[in-house]
Amino acid sequence: MSKIKQLAGQTIWYGGSSIIARFLNYLLTPFLTLIFSKSSYGIMTLVYSAIPIFNVLFTYGLETAFFRFSSKEDNERDVYNTTATSIIISTFLLGLPMLFFYKELSVLAGLESFPGLMLMSVLIIMIDTLSVIPFAKLRKDGRPKKYAAIKVGGILVNIFFTFFFLWWCPLRIEQDPGTILTLVYKPEINGVYYVVLANLFQAAFTLLLLQKELRQVQLKIDKVLWKKIMLYSMPLVLAGLGGVINETFDRLMLKYLSVGDELYKTAQVGIYGACYKLSILITLFIQAFRMGAEPFFFKEYQSDNPQRTYARVLKFFVIVISFMFLVVALYLPIWKYFIDSKFWEGLVVVPVLLLANMFLGIYLNLSVWYKLGNKTIVGAYITFAGVAITLVINYMFIPTYGYIACAWATFLCYGSMMAISYLWGQRVYPIPYAWKKLTSYIVIVVVLYFIHHYITMLWDAVWFSHILATLLLLAYAWFISVVERKELIKLPVVGKYFSAKP
Repeated sequence: MSKIKQLAGQTIWYGGSSIIARFLNYLLTPFLTLIFSKSSYGIMTLVYSAIPIFNVLFTYGLETAFFRFSSKEDNERDVYNTTATSIIISTFLLGLPMLFFYKELSVLAGLESFPGLMLMSVLIIMIDTLSVIPFAKLRKDGRPKKYAAIKVGGILVNIFFTFFFLWWCPLRIEQDPGTILTLVYKPEINGVYYVVLANLFQAAFTLLLLQKELRQVQLKIDKVLWKKIMLYSMPLVLAGLGGVINETFDRLMLKYLSVGDELYKTAQVGIYGACYKLSILITLFIQAFRMGAEPFFFKEYQSDNPQRTYARVLKFFVIVISFMFLVVALYLPIWKYFIDSKFWEGLVVVPVLLLANMFLGIYLNLSVWYKLGNKTIVGAYITFAGVAITLVINYMFIPTYGYIACAWATFLCYGSMMAISYLWGQRVYPIPYAWKKLTSYIVIVVVLYFIHHYITMLWDAVWFSHILATLLLLAYAWFISVVERKELIKLPVVGKYFSAKP
């Protein structure tokens, strides 16, 4: 249990800071969905769907490779210099041509009417890429406070400039048309430009705070080490590209395959993008868990019986995300106010996306076997199996079902990847996962959701919906406390509450 506590501590520090940072950023969603039309929000969604594709290409798996080789190689300093130098050189080799051909890229992203957005996006990608290895070094060196401060500080900068441009400037200009603010804000410019500009300021601020780590880089590459790193990381690029396609490419397909004029198509993307935000709780936890788990898994691999630890980690992970599913799905009448009412027509996809993200989180746990065994190419195979499902289902059903097809494609994609990784991994690197118990937990929360859904359809009262949701959530909590009592009593702080026999 001490190892679980160690992972929990790392998740709280590194992942928790990311949760706070991302949650602060997500707090912009109510504001942005209020002031933007569905079409404008769709444009913003397209921008932030294109950026992750290039992030994968620019970082080419070096963050994971840094953790893998810094825990394996004797000279950690050479690993840092080699990975950081490599990523600095490649950032400019890839980024400068993109700055010259940003108009052509904007056409590919479906943003041909907004080329300036692509130009700023390329700058964000380049600056964010330069921050990757310094951030990884902070995690490896155990510098959680600085890591958290920079992450949260960057988001606060983003929030400040977003409100400055989209709220303060319009308000002041309306009151005083001759104000000096007219030099930095033009009402006729689409507000999405100012959202991306605020993100650019955030990226620059973050890089500025990482100057100490960047100055520690000696611009040199150990050629032998670099070749080993590339052999390890290149399959991660394929897996990363596949992952981005599975996660964001449906927005681009929705834009091109929806039936209707351009305004309707971007509006559909906006509705889907806004409703996707409501899976925030599970998404944030998965990201936080990954931040703590990746270095932990590599370190734990050197212990006597890592498989047992990995199995217990997955069990606690599934318990947590099953509760998160219920918290969002059962209280959706509350969570929907996180976005403006004009986007509510898409709420039907939220439970499906919640389950899809649960599958993704489980898959990330299961992927430990091929990362530890230097079989990263397997990750590419599994991910591209998911890509095939994503592309085929979206291509076939978007013209008829729109964003509902996107949600179910995501569900089937991540569900298939989870199943393939489990079956393949158990043959190569057996881990004693309690798969029957974990499957039953997922099935139970889905059944509880449908019980709530159909009962509230018969009696449509908000107060009754909340009471029923609370009773079902408490029932599930009691069930878990009984079944997992022996594990729960070992937990710090809360364990004492499970020590008495039920």
